[in-house]
Order: sequence, then structure tokens, then C-alpha cells
Amino acid sequence: MSFFQELKRRNVVRVGIAYVLISWVLLQGADFALDLIDAPNWVIQALFLLAALGLPGVLIFAWVFEMTPEGLKRETEIDRSRSVTPQTGRKLDRVIIVFLVLAVAALLAERLLNPHEAAPAVPGAVTAQTPAAEIPAAPASAIQATGRQSVAVLPFVAMSNGPDDGYFADGLTEEILNALAQLPELLVTARTSAFTFKDQDVPVQEIAARLGVANIVEGSVRRSGDRLRVTAQLIRASDGFHLWSNNYDSSSADTIAVQEDIAEKIAVALNVVLDEHRRELMQRKGLRDVEAFIAFQRGLEIADKAHNGSEKTAIALVQANRYFDEVLQRVPDFSAAWVQHSDLYVHRVIDSLSTQTEGPADAEIIKNFESARSDYEKAIQFAMTSEERASLDFDLAWLTGNWRGMTDRIEKLLEQEGCISSLWYEAFTMPFGYAGRLSPKIEELVVCDPLATSNWTTLVRTKLWQHDPDGVIEVTRRALAVVDSDNLIAEQAKGLIMKGQKEEARAELKTRIKSVENSETTMIQIAAALGDRERAENLFADYLGSKREIPFNTLAIYAWTGDREQANRLAAEFDRHPFGHIALSISVLVCECGAPWDLTATPVFAAKIAESGLHWPPPSPMTYPSKDW
Repeated sequence: MSFFQELKRRNVVRVGIAYVLISWVLLQGADFALDLIDAPNWVIQALFLLAALGLPGVLIFAWVFEMTPEGLKRETEIDRSRSVTPQTGRKLDRVIIVFLVLAVAALLAERLLNPHEAAPAVPGAVTAQTPAAEIPAAPASAIQATGRQSVAVLPFVAMSNGPDDGYFADGLTEEILNALAQLPELLVTARTSAFTFKDQDVPVQEIAARLGVANIVEGSVRRSGDRLRVTAQLIRASDGFHLWSNNYDSSSADTIAVQEDIAEKIAVALNVVLDEHRRELMQRKGLRDVEAFIAFQRGLEIADKAHNGSEKTAIALVQANRYFDEVLQRVPDFSAAWVQHSDLYVHRVIDSLSTQTEGPADAEIIKNFESARSDYEKAIQFAMTSEERASLDFDLAWLTGNWRGMTDRIEKLLEQEGCISSLWYEAFTMPFGYAGRLSPKIEELVVCDPLATSNWTTLVRTKLWQHDPDGVIEVTRRALAVVDSDNLIAEQAKGLIMKGQKEEARAELKTRIKSVENSETTMIQIAAALGDRERAENLFADYLGSKREIPFNTLAIYAWTGDREQANRLAAEFDRHPFGHIALSISVLVCECGAPWDLTATPVFAAKIAESGLHWPPPSPMTYPSKDW
């Protein structure tokens, strides 16, 4: 009899299979129980090690001993003609079947209860797909024809319910996203658009179509005490093929290593050759501090609510800065946190122009201005790339009124590779002759962040400043297929007015604008451009002196309605304020009317324009019948 046949006769194989199945089922139960009591990670690891060490002993025991009706005996002491191993084998078969059923039930239960923590998918598995006719068209751009691989990293799902677990999952996602974005071979969807799908059950194919990418990264995170379980997978959207997937079971202390490994494995799966330089770029971009990236996500959540109108901006930004302060205490060289931290102070300075349009600023406003400047200087100091420094330097110059050499700064901004990161680039690039060069840069930005309405609006306005009404209409139609916005409908009406199609413009506004109040200033502008003087003045009367009034918008309205005297008066008031240059430059951008006031009324602003190298007056992309200068 061969050795393998003897193993079968003595039921050693059956015993081994039964032992593995029983151990696996018991370990799954222990894992669930340990999760409930937040046991440390080493407990389940110790149990697994004991089970693994027990297997050789069980196999040796099954070889040496046999269970008989008289009890346990050594196999060498038993008359083989009276052996009961066949009966024992059948009993073991029943045990194997029972525990195999339990194992399958445990796997199915885990898949049903935790769909994002399922075992790595089999290559070739296809995800649910949406019929192509139901999927909105992806944004089009020249950048998609470059052959670069495109990928969106969706928010990882938090499978546990600790107070920080959602922010931990978001932070892990953003760290992976930012690391991949450092690779020039990849086009990575920006956070704003990728996080639109948080907590949404949308098929992968539809998400990819809406974001204009070929690949999707998704995953889940579970934390229990010190234990960390991360599942990640890279999916080719066209057919649902899983290019890569993996499960990570480790401790929270290994979080940085896990996120770096995920980012590197995704890059390799997308055919990016990683050398030490690229790995260093990916690693440097991250916070590399778990508590810091949790605090950063908390701050971003509050800041986002402040800017989308769901919270009072000033109050919310104070709360957000408490978390950004925590980040900067732990990672003082994190440039992005300094930029976010500055936002509160910039808002306070700009808000001060709404209540005090002239005269000396009080000590509190000066203090806020200095805080904003200090934050920007630190952001510039710790910026990782020359492109980031150029963007931040541009923003700081605009804010402080240091406009000497502004044309050089604009050139550096427009020479950037990738997506523009400057916050205030519109104030100078569009009104002063750079709209044509800016337009392809914003096309890239739309591809990077296709669900951000502000990017589409900026792209439309580059066409407006180029006197391209067909471009205005074409881009707004593309935009409205992807996002829903009253402001974009108003921009489309402007394009129709520029083409002389005034009745079509009126029809667009009447049938498609949902809330006039949300686009109040633009409605006054369009009424003035249509020559509806009475409607423009009635809307202006309701706006003037209301809580909704913003003085630098009011300056533009005086220009649209042809009140040159009031426009010069308000502009002169701004000019006497130490930060009036901010309000005046915004007014030029908002007005879209050439010179909103006579430059002689603002000698301080005139001097800044002269030293900037920019030309005055700006072009007027639209015509306003009441404005005769």
C-alpha cells in the first residue's frame, strides 16, 4: 500500500480537512466577538498562530492513533481486519460537510452585511452596469487625447462606527488620491468631484462616465481598537475587470504603510513605472500622520459647508480653524492646511469692505489681514512644487495689493502643468486680456474636477471675455448635462444676448431659472443688457440696502444701469480703504463691462494698475444700453 493510500486509510486527510474547516469557522466567530469588545489586534493573531501550530500535531495524532469502540488506541495495536476506519471516515465526512456549510454561510453573511469588505474579486468579474443611454456624457477635453491613464479614487466606506472612523476613511482616501496625483502619467479626478459619490449606491460604469475616467478605485475601512482592515480594488470601468485588489489586516500604526502600498500597487497596475524619485514624490505629498489627516478632514467638512451656504461662513470657518490648528501643531510644514487656515482671515477682510468702504481699517481688520498674509507666506514656504509656489505667490500678491510684476506672475500661472490651483486667478487673467490663454487651462481643470460647478462657470466666462457667444452657449450646454446651476443658465442667456437673440434669452430665464434671488445680481445685469431699464431698476431697488447687498457688486450695478456719478462715488470710497484694491478688482471682474468707473476717481488703484503692467480699460464683453462710457 502506498503512503498516500495509507494516509487515506487512517483518515489523516479527512482529519486535516475537518481541522482546517473547524478552525476557520471558530476563528471567524472569534474575530466577530473580538470586534465587539474592541480587543487588541494581537489576540486574533495569537489565536490564528495557535490554530496553525496545532495542525501538524493533529495530523500526527491521526496517523498514530485510531478511535475504536473500546476507545482511543495506537494504530499499531489494532488488528486491521477489525479496523473501523471506514465508519470513522464516514463520520468525518459528515463533520466536514457540516462545517463546510457553516463556512459558506459565514462568507455569504459577511458579503451581505459588509459588501465592500468582500474577498478580492476574481479577475474578469463584471460589476452592475447602467445602459449607456442613461449615463450623462463625460466632459470633453484635449487632455483626454494624450493617452494618459485616468482614474478616480472614490471615498472609502467606513465599515465601523467610531466617532472618527468616517474621517479616517476620508483621510485615507485623500492620501491615496494625492499620492497618485503626483504622477504625470495619470489623470486623477480631484477630491471635490470624487467625493460627490460618497454614501451613494451608483454603478461603477455610471460614475466613470460622469467623471470621464477609465478606471475607478473603491474600498472600505474598518477600525476596531488598534486593529485595521482595509479592502481596496482597482476596476476598469468599461468591462468591470478588476485590475488589482487586496485586503490589508494590520494595526492602526501601519496606516501610512498601507496607504502607500495601495497607491503604489494602483500606479503599477496602470502601467506607471515607479522609480525612487516618483515614490518620494508620492510619499512627500501625504500628511503621514493619522491624527492629522483625521483633523484635516473634519476641518474640510466644516469649511465646505461654510462655502456652500449650509452654514454661516464666518462662524463655521472659526470652527474649521480649530481643526486646522490641530493639523498644523502636528505637521507644521503642511502647505494645504496653511491655505485653508488663511480662509477665515481673508473672508473677514473682504467682509469688512461690506460695512466700511472707506477710511482707516480698525485694529481687528488689520490683525486679520496680517494673519492671512502670514498664513500665505508659510504656505509658500512649505509648498512642494514650483507650480504650487507660483499659484500661492499670485494669490498673496492680489490680496496684499503688491501688484508690481503681476504680468510675470500671470505668465508663470499660465505656464503651469496640470490643473490650476490659484484661488484668485480670475481677477486679473480674464478682464485684462488673458482669457484666450486661460480657456484651455480651465478645460483641463474641468477634466480634473468635472462636477465642480465653479469650474464650468469659469470656463463659460473665459468664452464670454473672448467675445465668443457660440463658445458660451456650447460650454453651458455641456455643463448643464453634468451639473445643475441657475448661474449657468444665466450665463447661457448672456451668450444668446451677445448673438442678438434677446427673446430666446428671455425664454431661457423665464422657464429654467429656479430661484431669482440666488442669481439676483446676474438678473439685474441681464435686464440691463436686454435694455429692460425698468426691470433692472426695480430689481436694483429691492437689492440696494438689503442684507443681500455686496458693495462691490453694487458698484457694477451702477455701471450697468448707467449711473456714472454713483459708480465713481463708490469706487472713490473703496479707493480710500487700505484694502479697497480687493473690492475694485472684483468689481471689474463682476461687471463684464469694461471700466465700471473712471480711473481718475481712484488714484491709489490707478497707481497699482500702472505698476502691474496691465492695460486699462479692460475690454467690454457685453453691451449695456444705459452705460455710455
